[in-house]
Amino acid sequence: MRHLIFAFLSICSCAKAQDKYLMLDATLDIIRKYHPVVKQASLGVEQAKAALTSSRGMFDPALYYEADRKTFDGSSYFNFTNPSLKIPTWYGIDIKAGLENNLGSRVDPSMTIGKSTYLGVSIPVLKGLLFDKRRAAVQQGKIFIRMSIQEQRQTINDLLQDAGEAYWKWTVSHQVNQVLVRAIQVNENRVDFVRKAWQSGDRAALDTIEAFAQLQSIQVMERQSWLDLQKARLMLSNFMWTDDAKPYELAEEVLPDTSWMVVPVNTYPVPLLDEALLIAMEEHPKLRTTSLKSDVLEIDRRSKFQNLLPKLDMSYNFLNKGYGLSKTFASPLFENNFKYGVQFGLPLFQREARGEYRMAKIKIQDNQLTFDQARLEIGNKVRAAFNEVIAMQQQVNFMQQNLKNQQTLLRAEEIKLKLGESSLFLVNSRENKLLETEQKYAELRSKFFNSLISMQAAAGTLR
Repeated sequence: MRHLIFAFLSICSCAKAQDKYLMLDATLDIIRKYHPVVKQASLGVEQAKAALTSSRGMFDPALYYEADRKTFDGSSYFNFTNPSLKIPTWYGIDIKAGLENNLGSRVDPSMTIGKSTYLGVSIPVLKGLLFDKRRAAVQQGKIFIRMSIQEQRQTINDLLQDAGEAYWKWTVSHQVNQVLVRAIQVNENRVDFVRKAWQSGDRAALDTIEAFAQLQSIQVMERQSWLDLQKARLMLSNFMWTDDAKPYELAEEVLPDTSWMVVPVNTYPVPLLDEALLIAMEEHPKLRTTSLKSDVLEIDRRSKFQNLLPKLDMSYNFLNKGYGLSKTFASPLFENNFKYGVQFGLPLFQREARGEYRMAKIKIQDNQLTFDQARLEIGNKVRAAFNEVIAMQQQVNFMQQNLKNQQTLLRAEEIKLKLGESSLFLVNSRENKLLETEQKYAELRSKFFNSLISMQAAAGTLR
């Protein structure tokens, strides 16, 4: 949808009506809204939320119904109708209630004949009382959502860094092309001046050839710069998508913002290194993800520790004839109408449990080493990005002074040429040096602004 992209384009009143200027902020907004990688990252968060919902399902009450009947040779062996309800709780205690209706001539003697009801609990006294796999899954599911959000931020951070770099390559390519377009106009006027001077006898015929050769050389450079501009425009288009998930190619009439060429770089505010390092250590998505992974591994360690404990499960059920429990609750727990059981188990060598618990602890140590290494790398990236910002700022200031000097030298040489005190060779040399300086100056300015984006990305705050 073309209008959705152009909604982000600002029209400069001083330019032609058909020219539209795309700002950096608008470019990044388009990417945040429509890029499929951003949408994929959002799907990761939704997937983590779905996994949490699934893990919480282990605590959902469950309704069961069991019916079984056997008739053989005219004799009713059994006829069972047993609905039940099981309610798991957070603390490992399961509550179960049900109705039984057991009839037939061959019913198991341990079963109650006729209608009866029961209400009971099952309690893990040792293993699983304080912690179990169900609670571990829910706690880990909550952390996985937070991890997915951090991974989403890291993905967007990296994507916007690449997009910012592509944008500044596009802008500097446009600026270099404009420098050469203006140079062509200047040289066309110079060729016309030299031709008229030759016709009036003030210049040698060789000067017209030299002036035209200079024009042709700059025309070749301009065509190459135009090609570089188209490549940069297409590279930036790789990041442009519409809201209906269709790629969008920037039109040639869409131009980059040019106000950055007049922004005073020497007084431009740059981030403080200590502040950037502090923010990076606290907010960088990679560090947060690794830290959250440590929490997940700690939960896994606690879960594995439960396997070292003996299994001792106790169950107790209130029983009652017919469908009701009022009489049962009036009796002492172990006097009448009850059923209880005890189950104990302990592997003699505990090799599996000890091995899993040791592996869980090793994973925590490994993740801590990963975290320490990530802190070091991120800190060095921030420092390197900061050094680049300062270096680019200084180089821009030096190149700006050099540019003024080259402009002064060229103007002086052109004046001398008109007075007959210089030659086209010297003018062309001065002009070539100026063109080289103008291109280098534009490149350094774009690198300075791109280094600011790189520093944000190194700190993990570009989102």
